[in-house]
Amino acid sequence: MDSPEKLDKNSLVGINKNRLGVCGWVLFFLSLLLMLITFPISIWMCLKIIKEYERAVVFRLGRIQADKAKGPGLILVLPCIDVFVKVDLRTVTCNIPPQEILTRDSVTTQVDGVVYYRIYSAVSAVANVNDVHQATFLLAQTTLRNVLGTQTLSQILSGREEIAHSIQTLLDDATELWGIRVARVEIKDVRIPVQLQRSMAAEAEATREARAKVLAAEGEMNASKSLKSASMVLAESPIALQLRYLQTLTTVATEKNSTIVFPLPMNMLEGIGGISNGNKKVDNKKA
Repeated sequence: MDSPEKLDKNSLVGINKNRLGVCGWVLFFLSLLLMLITFPISIWMCLKIIKEYERAVVFRLGRIQADKAKGPGLILVLPCIDVFVKVDLRTVTCNIPPQEILTRDSVTTQVDGVVYYRIYSAVSAVANVNDVHQATFLLAQTTLRNVLGTQTLSQILSGREEIAHSIQTLLDDATELWGIRVARVEIKDVRIPVQLQRSMAAEAEATREARAKVLAAEGEMNASKSLKSASMVLAESPIALQLRYLQTLTTVATEKNSTIVFPLPMNMLEGIGGISNGNKKVDNKKA
């Protein structure tokens, strides 16, 4: 006797390998006889065309006929005893509407996404679930809420690819018995409250201002070191100061031709100031 787990697995696949039985064979031969009697009119009703991207799951007296669906091309369906269901194998796009989620750091946000999947086993998709597309859609919503509820807001904003990959893995494992293979999961948009957006913008602006002040201070320090080195070089070679003066004069003359600057040494100004002070003292003594 088979174990309960094996029986459950076989029942999930939806394949009944038992024979038709006596009554089933009788109905089968009667169906063939009816098709032969009404030939060639019946052939147009029994032959069905299955497209390249479709598969047909045939039920004969309520039982699936093979482990693998039929098609593409022409298939033969017996009258009165055969019923078939077409299954589309193309990739389906499932849009997940915005879900209101409470993150791990107690922030309310709305997240929407999209899931791409396809049916790889038409028999499992027909036999194991009532509406495979609706079931996948609801499962994708629930999985998105469960996964994002364990993440913080910063993790959601910065780790979308990792979160999408984990959601894809969970969906693929859950829908394997349904004949579904999840190809890709993408998180489209993360919406946060307006007040939180303003707070995050203010925080980012303050961070940028602090970084700008640090960079300006570092620039001033580097400039002062460069000026110190330049002054030491100029102090060692007075001719270099004269050449620098001529270069500066050339630059000023190029920009403003009517302006010429003549720098005077500070010791010369001090000497002129000393002479003027001495003359004033002599005049006072004469007076």
